[in-house]
Amino acid sequence: MIDKKKHNFTTGEPEKVVLVGLITPRQDETKVAEYLDELAFLAETAGAVTCGKFTQRLDHPQAKTYIGAGKIDEIKACIDEQEIGAVIFDDELTPSQLRNLEKSLECKIIDRTNLILDIFARRAKTAYAKTQVELAQYQYMLPRLTRLWTHLERQRGGKGIGMNGPGETQLETDRRIILAKIAKLKDHLKKIDRQMASQRSNRGSLARLALVGYTNVGKSTLMNTIAKTDVFAEDKLFATLDTTVRKVVIENLPFLLTDTVGFIRKLPHQLVESFKSTLDEVREADVLLHVVDISHPNFEDHIQVVNDTLHEIGAGDKPVFIVFNKIDAYRYVPKDEYDLTEKTRENHTLEELKTKWTAQHPDVPATFISAKKKANIDKFRAHVYGMVAEIHAGRYPFNNFLW
Repeated sequence: MIDKKKHNFTTGEPEKVVLVGLITPRQDETKVAEYLDELAFLAETAGAVTCGKFTQRLDHPQAKTYIGAGKIDEIKACIDEQEIGAVIFDDELTPSQLRNLEKSLECKIIDRTNLILDIFARRAKTAYAKTQVELAQYQYMLPRLTRLWTHLERQRGGKGIGMNGPGETQLETDRRIILAKIAKLKDHLKKIDRQMASQRSNRGSLARLALVGYTNVGKSTLMNTIAKTDVFAEDKLFATLDTTVRKVVIENLPFLLTDTVGFIRKLPHQLVESFKSTLDEVREADVLLHVVDISHPNFEDHIQVVNDTLHEIGAGDKPVFIVFNKIDAYRYVPKDEYDLTEKTRENHTLEELKTKWTAQHPDVPATFISAKKKANIDKFRAHVYGMVAEIHAGRYPFNNFLW
């Protein structure tokens, strides 16, 4: 958990940060550039301004400092020159790496996990979401206590009756306190989970559709458009943390529509664990409406990240309907007639991309819309109506009012 005085991006002047990523055999230079752009967006969401990006080519991260000594010197010079407040790494660092980097750079070190946890803590509004985030923060903090505390002197021990013995360090005391808090938070979440399970059981047999997808793809905007609600929507990552369920009626068919927290690459496992109860809405849905930002140059990678996360939470076998959103933001860049290189995603028109996707994924139903501009929304409603009607006919075979 980020220390409120040292690690929280304060109000007023944005904190200056630099970003660090590794080019490895698993991720090339292009991928790392994309990942650092996303990390910069995360930093902006947390209230910071990115003043530089550093990359290094290594076969694997250094065990002690993640990056090499030469790169550390380069970053240190930038910190001193630009008065950088924090260095953010695009991976989860080990406790020893965090400790060694702070000693070498003499600067606040934040890893990707810590940054995402901080954003979640800022975005959490309800008591339930706050409890889930707090649990994830304590689970992240527990193995890193040696870094957070420097006053490891004995609290107890010495002369006098009842004071003989080895004593107890501040670290051991804090570890016991955090373990007790984790246990208490888990018990509290179990009670809320039982209440939420009771609420879900009281909803009857209405068809349930859940919006899932990468963060900032427009799920909440689509929810507002379809359900005529006022769910908070913003062009920032993790604008929505709390699950929202609304009853929607299309023509004569009622169903439940759920808006859920967005997924992201390298989503901290602590958050996945603590938010599993929130994602029960996804596991219990009849159909998943997988919203994809088609204007993003790497939307196919985002689709894979979401699919992997769905499998991780036990929802990988659900029927999925792909909703390609933000067609209004799609940009076509025609190739020069003398350019003989292979076409990139930007060199295809939207219609070409549609045709290519349909040919490559003939068994995956999809539609292309703009929730913001309400383009093709009527066609999307028709698709949803068909899905809900099929579910309804299966549950109420003798009450089929569609005849």
